[in-house]
Amino acid sequence: MITVTIEASKTYDILIGRGLLDACGEKLGAVLPKVQKVMLVGDDTTMGLYGDRAQASLTAAGYTVSRFVFPHGEENKNLATFAGLLEAMASAGLTRTDCAVALGGGVVGDLTGFAAASFLRGIAVVQIPTTVLAAVDSSVGGKTAVALTAGKNLAGAFHQPSLVLCDPDTFATLPPEIFADGCAEVIKYGFISDRPLLTKLAATDAEKLQAGDGIEEILADCVRDKGIFVKADERDTGVRQLLNLGHTLGHGIEAASRFTISHGSAVAIGMHLVTAGAVRRNLCPPETLTLLDELLTRYRLPKDCPYDAETLYRAALSDKKRAGSKITLVLPTETGRSDLFPTPMEDAKIFIENCM
Repeated sequence: MITVTIEASKTYDILIGRGLLDACGEKLGAVLPKVQKVMLVGDDTTMGLYGDRAQASLTAAGYTVSRFVFPHGEENKNLATFAGLLEAMASAGLTRTDCAVALGGGVVGDLTGFAAASFLRGIAVVQIPTTVLAAVDSSVGGKTAVALTAGKNLAGAFHQPSLVLCDPDTFATLPPEIFADGCAEVIKYGFISDRPLLTKLAATDAEKLQAGDGIEEILADCVRDKGIFVKADERDTGVRQLLNLGHTLGHGIEAASRFTISHGSAVAIGMHLVTAGAVRRNLCPPETLTLLDELLTRYRLPKDCPYDAETLYRAALSDKKRAGSKITLVLPTETGRSDLFPTPMEDAKIFIENCM
């Protein structure tokens, strides 16, 4: 088992290792000894696969467990589902010393974290990510949210988990395209600040990783990288924004597709677009784009955008990272390094056109 410690307003551990799902009750008790009631949250897919095992472990550890299950899909990370979860927490009689447990991917983790931040003005949350994307991204760092009609993740809160339990055995049931989705976020870390990670990724592929070849070490590299940014900028006002590489255009692609294009695929396309734009502006060398495209192909991810520049620009206007008349673009400047470029919206429109 690998342990990575995240230092933020709350210090907590990320445990990475096989068998952790069946030990979740014991691990929760070690960090939250006052908990008596647990709200176990998952969508209908993850709860069907892993809910009984997680509940058995929690019950064996002495907790009273209630469940909240909602339909899978990004479109269900909304205010209606959020309200339903809050009502379920109230009906179950959770108190301020009790806990929510998120069992699932990024949608489950974001929703559960936001509900935990809001219920009784804040209760503990434990994240048990069951996808690569959630393991390396949404379960770590405390950003929680749901979508509004106007855009993705526009309502939320910063609420750090008390513990993250990542059991790579849960990845075995992922369809190949969902596993690949998470690989987009893994690749992202390499191009932000971790060139050695790019070397590791070039030496393997999605199929080998899903079979377990080096997956724990890759996950640990990613969450260590994220921990550095969270420690330096927990509230996402400075260097933590580097983690948004590919995301500004990626969120626009997701929205334009009505979420028929997955988050990881949209981020992959977004990374390709901004890197191509950076090359055209002589901000980074062409070989950076070449390596990115090689890795996207290796990990079964797309790079071609089905939408025009105007569509992506309109989406950027409602992006939560926009500040007044400016938006901060994250652009590669060399292989293994990206930088922040605060940009007036009118210049961002020209840049997006250059990306296409």
